[in-house]
Amino acid sequence: MFAEERKNKIIELIKGGQSVKVSELAKMFNVSESTIRRDLNELETMGAIVRTHGGAVNSFHTNFEPSFIEKQDKYLCEKDYIGKIAARLINDGDTIILDAGTTTQYIARYITAKNVTIITNSVNLANDLSSREDIEVIITGGIIRPKTKAMVGFIAEDTLRQFRVDKAFIGANGVSIKFGVTTPNSMEANVKRAMMENAKEVYLCVDSSKFNEVTFSLICPVSRVNYIITNNMEDEEKVKYKNLV
Repeated sequence: MFAEERKNKIIELIKGGQSVKVSELAKMFNVSESTIRRDLNELETMGAIVRTHGGAVNSFHTNFEPSFIEKQDKYLCEKDYIGKIAARLINDGDTIILDAGTTTQYIARYITAKNVTIITNSVNLANDLSSREDIEVIITGGIIRPKTKAMVGFIAEDTLRQFRVDKAFIGANGVSIKFGVTTPNSMEANVKRAMMENAKEVYLCVDSSKFNEVTFSLICPVSRVNYIITNNMEDEEKVKYKNLV
């Protein structure tokens, strides 16, 4: 197979919605990993793809943002697992921030600690937690984004800056060693940063499908978070990300 034909095939794979890895492509096309890296570098220079650590994603999908309903039915077991782990880290009397998102809903579901104060920008979480007498809920206010049910904008950011909390549990759409922690919407990225600025400990809660993905708006470098809570990943990937947090 000629180099141009191989690169076209790579573009087709990525545009089909796949994130690809160098090792997988090398096996697929029966070439060396260095050859694939060269192909990917050339495709990135052309603007056809975005390189990630160990692979690539489609440069044209960085603005894609699934709705809350679309995300709600995906990776249910993974989110349930992450929710249970995160909830165990919440102690009696803690003050915490829960980001808007489908994964953080599972955290709220499994909280057993008492006298917890929760600040959230999630319409759904605020409603779900409002009946818990052992939890005090503070909502940020702000502009409600229909797509994600998140409250964003300067009102949400200003509210968050009035508080100092023990722990913040943040969601994201992409986690990449090279490109950082990302989300498709810049207003949501701003709110997430405000959450992180005022927490003693920051927990990034993402299922393994978010790793080596890149979306439009940078939240922070991976090294900015204190801990990553996720489901099973390949050991090699675990080590790479563990060394950064």
